[in-house]
Amino acid sequence: MRILIVPNALKGSLSAIEAATIIARELEPRHVITTLPIADGGDGTIDCLVLGTAGKRMNARVTGPVAGMTVHAQWGVLGNGRTAVIEMAEAAGLHLLRPDQYDIGHATTRGVGELIGFALNAGIRDLWIGLGGSASNDGGMGCLAALGARFLDAEGQPLPDGGIHLSRLHRVDLSGLDVRLRQCRIIGLCDVNNPLTGPDGAAATFGPQKGASPEMVQQLDEALAHFGAVIRQATGRDAADIPGSGAAGGLGAGLAALAGAELRSGTDAMLDILGFDRALADSDLVITAEGRLDGQTIRGKGVAGVAARAGRLKKPVIAFAGLIDGDPETLRQQLGLQEIRRIAPENVSLREAMDAARQYLQYAVESLADALVE
Repeated sequence: MRILIVPNALKGSLSAIEAATIIARELEPRHVITTLPIADGGDGTIDCLVLGTAGKRMNARVTGPVAGMTVHAQWGVLGNGRTAVIEMAEAAGLHLLRPDQYDIGHATTRGVGELIGFALNAGIRDLWIGLGGSASNDGGMGCLAALGARFLDAEGQPLPDGGIHLSRLHRVDLSGLDVRLRQCRIIGLCDVNNPLTGPDGAAATFGPQKGASPEMVQQLDEALAHFGAVIRQATGRDAADIPGSGAAGGLGAGLAALAGAELRSGTDAMLDILGFDRALADSDLVITAEGRLDGQTIRGKGVAGVAARAGRLKKPVIAFAGLIDGDPETLRQQLGLQEIRRIAPENVSLREAMDAARQYLQYAVESLADALVE
């Protein structure tokens, strides 16, 4: 059997590359294996694109997600030498903070703009920006400010960093925005398709996991709605309802409206770049994996993108999941999967499942391998 292995990362446990290696090892040599580890615009985007295109990594020191923090961040250049890939989470990711440091109201994407500046200084004008895993909810204000935009209050003073201050935004001054951005093709790789505001927006959907109270969620949602109205007035572009505008705390909306970015499904873009459709056509079975399958999976996560494309060619897909949050059969049908297989036994704790993910994934694939030859 020809098997195409296309896992996403098991967040906090295994990278997509590590997961692909484990799955392949357990299925060889009885099957012809092709591995294509992917990311959806979140963690691992640089790893997968640099590996898949024979590119290279670059290092930079930039502003971190909260006041007073600087971080060592990586960005990548694809094998064509003309395209940069940037993960916003490298500079403004939630994983950079301890829970006691979470500060969604004041967290900034300034370091993301600094990474874009490094790419521009390297002569690159084709920018792919992964929008996932953020600690922030600032609509991209920090990112664009680092590139020369000014976000001013009613007295003409620049706003401090942080999405909570967007409620006081009066005017956006783009006269100082880096002119090199006009020469760029900017693609925002969205790991979700949420709008900017509302019950499915950036604050309501992702704010609680970044430490926001219900009151803070409401304040941030109202601030982003005001931000959307001001940038619409300034640019004539209404980015608030574009699928993915709520990705990365609204960074998707800011890049689309103020920098002319195109927002795309990170999974779809990744699959295109890595030649997934060609590999799919030559395969009999697709195996994918994700750390968690839940209601958000259908909104643009890796498993959903893989299953959708495989379904067009009527190729069966089996998904391994570290955690299944919801009715497995409902999720299976919604995603168009042939089967969902748990990685860890149901009776183990989440901590144990994550700590022993390598071993549990190996056992789960061994069980599948036996079933495939029965």
